[in-house]
Amino acid sequence: MSVTPIRLFGDPVLRSPADPVVDFDKELRTLVADLTDTLLDAAGAGLAAPQIGVGLRVFVFDVDEVVGHLINPTLTFPDDEEEEGQEGCLSIPGLYYDTKRRQNVVAKGFNEFGDPLQIVGSGMLARCVQHETDHLDGVLFLDRLDSATRKIAMKEIRAAEWYGDKPPVVKLSPHGPGGLSGLASGRLA
Repeated sequence: MSVTPIRLFGDPVLRSPADPVVDFDKELRTLVADLTDTLLDAAGAGLAAPQIGVGLRVFVFDVDEVVGHLINPTLTFPDDEEEEGQEGCLSIPGLYYDTKRRQNVVAKGFNEFGDPLQIVGSGMLARCVQHETDHLDGVLFLDRLDSATRKIAMKEIRAAEWYGDKPPVVKLSPHGPGGLSGLASGRLA
């Protein structure tokens, strides 16, 4: 288990859809442990495997003192309720914007041993699960912002100390601004 460097905005791995996990083996359990160690070290709410350069559909979370993980997630929404809340990302450090997400989510997938797992969440947990699942689809929370806010965000990113010389890629979410995923107040990954 180890803390792994977090990939920053502009890294192509953040824009590539992750592959489903097919082998629930020791390597996968090491990945979950590394993601968890890295998340706890960064004091975030969630972290997806692509954020540490691994293109697999795995994420971990730490919300309301509950630490967990989900592999190969699929999301459904029990209602149409949405909420707007401040959202950030460990791959876009220091920037936070109000982002609309579904308020309630049911996420189904697997644990690190391949056993079926279901997470039912609302508020911050729902936002985190949606945000991290977006990462697995190559979508960043910036993609869910309205165009005026996105322009402001891009200006702030270009001025950030951590930002490199590569031109950033921003795309519109295939799910629209309300989208399929999200996070509430706090740093999400």
